[in-house]
Amino acid sequence: MDDFAAIDFETANSERSSVCSVGVVIVRNGVVTGSFHSLIQPEPNYYHYWCSRVHGLCREDTEDAPLFPDVWARIEPLIEGLPLVAHNRPFDESCLKAVFRVYRMDYPDYVFYDTLRAARRTFPQLVNHQLHTVAAACGYRLERHHDALQDAFACAWIARQIL
Repeated sequence: MDDFAAIDFETANSERSSVCSVGVVIVRNGVVTGSFHSLIQPEPNYYHYWCSRVHGLCREDTEDAPLFPDVWARIEPLIEGLPLVAHNRPFDESCLKAVFRVYRMDYPDYVFYDTLRAARRTFPQLVNHQLHTVAAACGYRLERHHDALQDAFACAWIARQIL
């Protein structure tokens, strides 16, 4: 796959609509041509202890962050015409659909590909298929796992290797 946008969301709580951070990496002709990251004020706007423990974000980090529609208005032109790639597509795609529903935005039926599913076929011998494990198997060192932009960069690397 030569042209795509790798995307990763982090959530504030167990609600898929509670995206609090997004990272996007644009790949064209097999080369990273751009990236985008933003914190997002989650909806609903509360943080679950376990989510904060995973990604390190809390309410204070996002209380002045833009709402999702404003963030997506900046992302949309970057990804226009591109398929989206995520590691564990069902999670990221369901987050995107949920937050579109919350804000009553028309969802444009993005095409999604899943590096997790591809990794399970490509690397059946791995001890697990978590993003950092698969990234390492592809020769990429993910230093800040659960930072949305860093995870999107790792996903883009994996996608260029195995999709």
